[in-house]
Amino acid sequence: MDERAFFTESRTAKPAQLTCPYCRTAAQFDLQWVVRRKKDRLPPGADERDRAKFSKAQSYMVLLDDKVVCRNLRCRKRFDVSGVKTMAFLVEG
Repeated sequence: MDERAFFTESRTAKPAQLTCPYCRTAAQFDLQWVVRRKKDRLPPGADERDRAKFSKAQSYMVLLDDKVVCRNLRCRKRFDVSGVKTMAFLVEG
C-alpha cells in the first residue's frame, strides 16, 4: 500500500522573516507548505506490514518554496530560502 493512503494532504502558507543576501533587506514572506495529516484509521485492505507502517507514521509539513523574490523595489533578485527547516513534524494535541 502506498504511503500517501495514510495521510490527508492540504496546502497552507506560513509567514517567515527572511533577509535578502544581496541588499540585506529583511521582509516577511508567505512560504507555501504541504501539510500531511495522519488519518485516524487504517485504510481498508491493509496487511501486517501496512499496519506497522501506519503505527509509526506521524503528521508532518514539507516546504514547497525554495526561492523567493526580494521585496525591495531596487533589488528584486531571487534568493534561496535559508534558515527555515524544509520539513517539520506536527504534534497532535
